Amino acid sequence: MTGRAVDRPGAEQDRRRELRAAHRARSGLLFVFAATLASALLLAGCAGGRASPSPVATNTVDLPKSYRFDPAAITVPVGTTVTWTNHDNFTHNVHLFDDGGVTYTLRPGEQASFTFTTPGLHRYECSLHPQNMQASVLVTETN
Repeated sequence: MTGRAVDRPGAEQDRRRELRAAHRARSGLLFVFAATLASALLLAGCAGGRASPSPVATNTVDLPKSYRFDPAAITVPVGTTVTWTNHDNFTHNVHLFDDGGVTYTLRPGEQASFTFTTPGLHRYECSLHPQNMQASVLVTETN
């Protein structure tokens, strides 16, 4: 005898079947995990990742030390001048999508102003940090 275990006939096929069954079980668990993760991400995406804030009635927007506009949604009557002030330690900008693509670059401590002359939703972002800094101005008709 050489020291090797002698297997019964068909033992190798049984081991292969068991390995395939274990692989299918792991694959099934992986699929369930992936599907659960995808569902959670999809729901988060549907929620926008962040709650859509209710517009705040103000004509000033702060860029605090946190890569965001505060407040992120404001409302003003037609003809109002909105002023953005950069209180961060980094340069940001205000890129107005719906108003001819105007962009104001704001170094730390600087301000920029824009007068909104048409009603509607006016979207803007910091094009240097668009993944974090998106906001809007809802301009309403004056009564």
